Amino acid sequence: MSRQRVGLYPGTFDPVTNGHLDVIDRAARLLDRLVVGVAINAGKGPLFPLEERVELVRAETDRIAARTGCNVEVHPFTGLLVGYAREVGAQMIVRGLRAVTDFDYEFQMTGMNHRLDPEIETVFLMASETNQFISSRFVKEIARLGGDVSSFVPALTLERTLARVRSKDKDADA
Repeated sequence: MSRQRVGLYPGTFDPVTNGHLDVIDRAARLLDRLVVGVAINAGKGPLFPLEERVELVRAETDRIAARTGCNVEVHPFTGLLVGYAREVGAQMIVRGLRAVTDFDYEFQMTGMNHRLDPEIETVFLMASETNQFISSRFVKEIARLGGDVSSFVPALTLERTLARVRSKDKDADA
């Protein structure tokens, strides 16, 4: 019996974008089991609480799992990435790359992770050309300024993002 191919795709997913889902879909076609680790990362001042981010990612990845046959799990995590990778039995960390600017940061992170655990490989998947420019930060900023983000996020995430932005605007006006 062959060893199961297990990967970990970490991120804050605040909010989950079509770019994230593109990487998850492509990783799921390569793996037997993909753990999507939703990082707590309170330092980034997330728009959504952790539980809601997990819920939104899970809602979208269920369809990917059904289509690809990959066991896709979504869990919150905190702490050292390689420690969590070991905990879930991942042999690889999946990272998405959008542009050359991502590469510098990812290159350094990969080196550090390799030093911490040389048994865990980092695999990079380039975002498809239609999703390379999408970032959660830009989605939030455009939504806050009243722009149309419907082509950047799935429908449920769009609905929740717009509601959250409107709620924050009302709180700011109060």
